[in-house]
Amino acid sequence: MSGICQACARRAWLLGKLGSRLDREIVRADQASFWRVLELPDVELIDALGRHPRRDLHAAYEGWQPEPKRRDVQPQAFCRHHAAYPRILYEDALSPHSFELRGGVERLRGLLEEKVVAIVGTRTASDYGMGVAHDLARGLAACGITIVCSFAEGIASAALAGALETECAPLAVMSANVERCTPALHAMLYRRILEHGCSIAESHASSRTRRWWSLAGARTTALLAQLVIVVEATDQPEDLACANVASSRARHVAAVPGRVSSPGSRGTNELLMRGAHLVRGPQDALDVLYGFGVHQATSSPLVAPDLQPQLANVLGLVGGGADTLAKLTRDGTRSEELAVALAELELRGLLRRGDGGRYVPCAPAFTG
Repeated sequence: MSGICQACARRAWLLGKLGSRLDREIVRADQASFWRVLELPDVELIDALGRHPRRDLHAAYEGWQPEPKRRDVQPQAFCRHHAAYPRILYEDALSPHSFELRGGVERLRGLLEEKVVAIVGTRTASDYGMGVAHDLARGLAACGITIVCSFAEGIASAALAGALETECAPLAVMSANVERCTPALHAMLYRRILEHGCSIAESHASSRTRRWWSLAGARTTALLAQLVIVVEATDQPEDLACANVASSRARHVAAVPGRVSSPGSRGTNELLMRGAHLVRGPQDALDVLYGFGVHQATSSPLVAPDLQPQLANVLGLVGGGADTLAKLTRDGTRSEELAVALAELELRGLLRRGDGGRYVPCAPAFTG
């Protein structure tokens, strides 16, 4: 089923033709300049990026004809002139002219009727960042919030997995297309997303992967959300693209604080210095969305009711910073007993192994 008019289909064709030049534009210009280029109407976009073959490209654009429709099953596709196009995107010139959809129009409409929170961050996330993203998404999804993320490794994949644990429906923004799972190692996660939620991808008639797709996906993610939370990010422009777009559109931007000595926290700490909301958990995010104390996030305690005192003690010590076996044995506790307790806590899902053999507490499991 296609809901893309000829004008928007020609736009997708043009983006495919200009793909390599858009890639170069990312390197040459700052993000704000790149967004302005992406907002240009078709003819102005050719003039801005076409350079020497402008005349030929204008002629090809004028003579463009839509390709015959394939008879096999295709994803649904919509442009900004179609009734199914999301209202939240419609009035912004930076929004994609058209996109592909898997999961169904009604499901997408239902997701966007709720408050939408984007959880974003670096692909090279730490265990701390992955854990925070997972549990933040889980807690917000349990409160009826729609979680939207670019489909990528690191923070995004952790957040999508966390939202799915509540059997709530997340929304994934693909950088390539909705038919192919990229990165392929997350194919199982993608199948689970399609069982409950939706995936969308901007239409661009190109079979070759382009660098600008990832940045465009970050822009779409930001425009779909009322609140963008950056969990862990470097100071590289790619990690902060979603937050920058949201800030330019006067959307709420929040960040999770990180270690001042960690390169993976430079971006988030910079956002906080610039006035982003500080988020420690779901309640802080709900306070930003609805106002302080209007909606309460309910959570189950970290320690299970049937947890033995010894296990509860070890869990508390790890949470307090004694995150290695060496640190835990300083008070004279036998290493054999601690090893058994740590193994049981891992089996219960209350601890996981982090970098350098450290133990990382799993954040509280939030319930709706």
